[in-house]
Amino acid sequence: MLLKMNPQEFLQFLKNEKINRFYFVYEKETKTVKPSHPALQELADFIQNDKRDFMEHEGAFFQISSAYDVLQGAFVHRTNRGQAAGGVRFWQYDSMEDYLRDGLRLAKGMTRKNALAGLWWGGGKAVMAHNPKYDKMDPQLRETVYTDFGKLMTSIRGCYVTAEDVGTSVEDMAHIFSQTRFTTCIPEQLGGSGNPSAPTALGVVSGMEAALNFLKMGTLKGKIVAVQGMGHVAEPLIGFLFEKNVKKIIAADIDARLVEQVKNKFADRNLEARTVNTDDASILFEACDIVAPCATGAVLNPQTIPNIKAKIICGAANNQLENAQRDGKALMETGVTFVPDFLTNRMGIVNCADEQSGYIDNDPFFTRHLDREWEHSIFRTTLKVLNDAQQNNQSPVDVAVRLADELSLQDNPIYGHRGEKIIRSLVQMNWQDLG
Repeated sequence: MLLKMNPQEFLQFLKNEKINRFYFVYEKETKTVKPSHPALQELADFIQNDKRDFMEHEGAFFQISSAYDVLQGAFVHRTNRGQAAGGVRFWQYDSMEDYLRDGLRLAKGMTRKNALAGLWWGGGKAVMAHNPKYDKMDPQLRETVYTDFGKLMTSIRGCYVTAEDVGTSVEDMAHIFSQTRFTTCIPEQLGGSGNPSAPTALGVVSGMEAALNFLKMGTLKGKIVAVQGMGHVAEPLIGFLFEKNVKKIIAADIDARLVEQVKNKFADRNLEARTVNTDDASILFEACDIVAPCATGAVLNPQTIPNIKAKIICGAANNQLENAQRDGKALMETGVTFVPDFLTNRMGIVNCADEQSGYIDNDPFFTRHLDREWEHSIFRTTLKVLNDAQQNNQSPVDVAVRLADELSLQDNPIYGHRGEKIIRSLVQMNWQDLG
């Protein structure tokens, strides 16, 4: 059964079938997901029948890296507002079901994030499955894998624009950029905006402040915050929170080297940090004011929610709810105020969206997202969502999803629904046979 295979077993299956590239494309007319190869019909059926993560995603395109057994995929959700945009994640997966679900969920989340941020971009995400037989930090591997991924971006003709995400660095983005123009977050010395992590962290701080305001809990001063993850976004977030005079931060990560690095950076601050196993979610259960999930998605679920003691959940990780409707309702019933991640972690993609338009100091198209004057700022949008949810006895995520989905269906005022046309052209040209 293909779904139960781990990505390495699946790659061997692809090689046996002599498949190097493949796709899944949604056909609106028949409401079916079509695979590029009959041998992949099982996966197409799974995607089509899934009710949790699939939402008429327009397409997904995959390839095997040239010199290493690494599966690379670009998931395109909805492109009404413009090209699908979102980062490339380099992560390890236990099964193909986990891999596909993560890509589908992340791409859908980017559609909503970009729409709520008022960007004329659609939603997409790329996912590369790390093969544990390789050293993930080997420079040669990273150069080859990310260069290959850049070629994948060029091959799908701009229906998706990639950026930095978990497991990917600015240096990796330079390798992608060497093969394609369909990328953002490239190094500053190449004309890009660099690492978007610090801007993302600033947006999360705005979301926290809005939630505290909603609950009449004052400011961040004197609060205790638990942070899950200590990586690209979490590290600057910890710094910004200390600047806001929080009382204490408790943090955890699976990478021991990273934990030590962050502990040393904030050695003079009240930071309690620890290394945990991959399946250790205990950081979410700390007695604190705010929990900030800043690692991977689906961490809020029936197993974790009953143990959460914080009043507020507001973090940077994408798709924190395993099941948006079910888990959003569960948080509401337990009295926890959940700030939807796709509402507050927008600043990285905002930074990327502005990249193509050149740079000015104190760019108003950037800073307006962080102030309290603009109607669509993070602070004001968060308050609107939380107030609407309270008044209508709905979960904040349901309210935010409704607002975002309505916006995401607006066609780009210049190019219309161009991404859909690009995907059709890829099918017509037998894209899968050209690699």
